[in-house]
Amino acid sequence: MPTIYKICPAAAWCDALRAGAYRGSADDRRDGFIHFSTASQVAGTLAKHFAGQSGLLLIAVDADALGAALKWEPSRGGDLFPHLYGDLDPGAATAVVELPARPDGAHDIPELAS
Repeated sequence: MPTIYKICPAAAWCDALRAGAYRGSADDRRDGFIHFSTASQVAGTLAKHFAGQSGLLLIAVDADALGAALKWEPSRGGDLFPHLYGDLDPGAATAVVELPARPDGAHDIPELAS
């Protein structure tokens, strides 16, 4: 079971829990899919798109559970990134952890499953 990760503000995840679906960030909606990262891509995604932001969560999801709506497409540096074409059912989350921001703007990342 490959695990993929979504980084999102805690408030957005709380909204998704209430609504029964996570529809993605403004960037996700603009691009037409929900951006995810693999375990090895999380640090780079945090540094590039979330530096200095607090109140973030890291949502772990079983990639296999997303079915055909999940596509692996080239992005940063030619790496394949997981993109979900559709809403994310919050029930698909296998773990949700806080990503504390350090004073230098980086985040403390827990040990991640691949």
